Amino acid sequence: MATIGLRRESSQVTDEGLDVRVEDYLNDKLQTHADLENLDSLLETVKEQQRLLRTQLQDAEVVLAEAREDSRTHSTRLQQKVDHFNKQQTTIDKRLLIVTQSETSDDAVQKFDSSMGRLRRFNVAKSYVELLDTVERLSAEARRHFRVSPQAALQPYLQLQLLASALKKAQPAAEDAAPHLVDHVEKAVQTLWQQMKYAFAADFEDTLAKFKWPDKDTRFTGQVLDQWTAGVERLLELQEPELRDRENGNDVAARKEEPLVLLPLEVMVKPLEMRFKYHFEGDRATNRLDKPEFFLSHVVGLLNSYDEFFAIYLQPVLGRYFRGSNLALNTCYIDSTSALITALLPMLREKVFKLLPQISKQPQLLSHLLHELMNFDVCIRDEWGYDGGYGADGWKGLTWEVLVLKDWFSRWLKVEKDFALSRYENIIRPAESREIDYDSVDSGTTKPTKAAIRVNDLLETITDRYRPLISFSQKLRFLIDIQIAIFDKFHDRLNSALEAYLTLTSSVARAVQGVSKEELAELEGLGGLDRLCRVYGSADYLEKKMRDWSDDVFFLELWEELQFRARSRSGGKFAGDMSVEDVAERTSSVVGSQDDDSGALFDETARAYRRLRIRSEGLIQESLVHNIERSLRPYTRINPWSSLNSESVSASSLAITAELDGSVQLLSLYMSFLSNVLAEAPLRRMCRHLMIAIQSFLWDKVLMRNKFSISGIAQFTRDLYAFWEIFDKCIAPGQGEMGMKKLREAVELLSIPAAAVNNPNDDAEDSKEDLGIWEVEKRIFRDNESAREVLEELGLEVLTEAEARNVLERRIELSR
Repeated sequence: MATIGLRRESSQVTDEGLDVRVEDYLNDKLQTHADLENLDSLLETVKEQQRLLRTQLQDAEVVLAEAREDSRTHSTRLQQKVDHFNKQQTTIDKRLLIVTQSETSDDAVQKFDSSMGRLRRFNVAKSYVELLDTVERLSAEARRHFRVSPQAALQPYLQLQLLASALKKAQPAAEDAAPHLVDHVEKAVQTLWQQMKYAFAADFEDTLAKFKWPDKDTRFTGQVLDQWTAGVERLLELQEPELRDRENGNDVAARKEEPLVLLPLEVMVKPLEMRFKYHFEGDRATNRLDKPEFFLSHVVGLLNSYDEFFAIYLQPVLGRYFRGSNLALNTCYIDSTSALITALLPMLREKVFKLLPQISKQPQLLSHLLHELMNFDVCIRDEWGYDGGYGADGWKGLTWEVLVLKDWFSRWLKVEKDFALSRYENIIRPAESREIDYDSVDSGTTKPTKAAIRVNDLLETITDRYRPLISFSQKLRFLIDIQIAIFDKFHDRLNSALEAYLTLTSSVARAVQGVSKEELAELEGLGGLDRLCRVYGSADYLEKKMRDWSDDVFFLELWEELQFRARSRSGGKFAGDMSVEDVAERTSSVVGSQDDDSGALFDETARAYRRLRIRSEGLIQESLVHNIERSLRPYTRINPWSSLNSESVSASSLAITAELDGSVQLLSLYMSFLSNVLAEAPLRRMCRHLMIAIQSFLWDKVLMRNKFSISGIAQFTRDLYAFWEIFDKCIAPGQGEMGMKKLREAVELLSIPAAAVNNPNDDAEDSKEDLGIWEVEKRIFRDNESAREVLEELGLEVLTEAEARNVLERRIELSR
């Protein structure tokens, strides 16, 4: 009853839901009276949809029936397979119990696995024995043939070599399961290789003996050439597996070593090596610790002597043998000259490494050896085109092997630094090194001291010492530890010279420390100016040299490499034990900057020298102004300017005032000295500064404190011409008046006569003499506009209205 009630309720709910959907559908389709006219078409549409739904339902029922049938069939088949598997499992268990004579299936499985394990081990042992038998068979076959038929012996050897390579390659996949077997096979191959190499080399040496190798004039013809070529090819074929392993990088350690010496070259170089040892080992006069250039030049001589022979006879064989293989990409194998250099390097390397401990405690010999080694490396790389088989990376050289692989760089750097600092001390110690050098630089340039020139020469020599180095960090260490260190030392010395000058010229310092009269007298003349010019010239000279070095290709490449490394590293050590910040502090503040491409290696040092130059230039200007103004003090105490003279006099006909003689002579002395010491640009700057100072001093102390008559202003003008003539001679004509233009216009204004002079040949508009002093005074004092007009008419450009009024008040006739 409860079930029937639930079904009724469910039916009611379904009917109610259906009624609601029907109602919604009718409300949607019949919204207006016009929709009732389409009722028939609406009913047809509903019936068509009902037919489609009924068809879909029938198709679905068919598909469902087929699926149920397939499911029943699959279940039946699966059950049959399960039954068959159970029967087979039962049969296997029974057989296993019988075979293993066990009572339970678990015991049977254990015994069966044990038997299978023994079987597998037996198979492995069998394979080992077969492999060992193959190795022994191939070795015996090769030994049997290489005495009689070397070509026939190569085939079993090459098979054995391939077998050893295959075993070695299979070891990682097998988790190094058979190390003893691999080691045995490799030893067998190595032993056979040594035996065959000895036999082939002996045959090749017999062939070489037929034409008296190493005679420089050796030439091959006919049968001898064929025998020589066959011997070369046999040795190359014997060595080829080893060459391929090295070139393909199967051995990581091998890739870091030097290229292999070709066996034919190894045999041919033996007599050359014996000759080398005869000359450069033992007690021979050619074996000298202080002359490494002897054995280095001997090797270069061997190249010059035998390169043509190998190019004629060996190069065709190498090209024919290695053509089409990846070994042809290595110049040490395909190029006869590079192959010869590779064969000669081992004896040279041995000699150098034996020599190093003998000279380790003799700094000069160590420095000389490394310098000669760098020259040799450059010669081999550049003149002979040797790349060591490294292609674009190039051959690093014997110097790199000594400094990096043998770790001699720190000792060599210390030796070079001690030498450079000792040479620096020898440069600056003599008193004559502090003198200005007038002959070593071009005329018209600022003259440095002899010490500055010699320090620059020393630094250029140091650059030449480490320029051939390959390692970036080594070049950077040389730059910072030696060159920039010497620059800093010399900067400190120049700065100390400035401080000493300031101490001598400071009244407080003189009172505290005490200064002799001789020292004061020296400073008052050219002595003080000479001291300052030494600092200025040296700082200017070295600053320019550093700018020039920054544009040198060597330092540009070093700077670009420095920037690349600094930008690619976020922290840690950068070059040796220096960080990026340490390098930036010593070279340039823009090191490592991501968005600033400016800068150079000597930025910080050049900036320090620039500050020193600017400071010394300022002190020179102060010294000039101070001394000239002090010499002008007697001139300011006289007052002949207001004396009246009835006759009109010309300034050019007058002699300079007696009290001005000392100042003129002192100025002439200073300008003559500066003209010889300074370049044109700094000379003009200092003259301009001095002219402005003299103008201000005379304006304030003479012009504005005295009354001037016509004769007085003529005398004052003549005195000014004395200064202008000195500056004109020092700089260029007319520069003296231009530098004191304000004072020149003032005396020109004061020189206007009391009455206007009319000249009928001059236009009234252009003539200045049409205006008398009274007219000028009236118009200047009227107002500013009138003053500007009259000043423009007079051609006075610098004087302001107020200054013109002050100047006119100095005229005795216009005194108020």
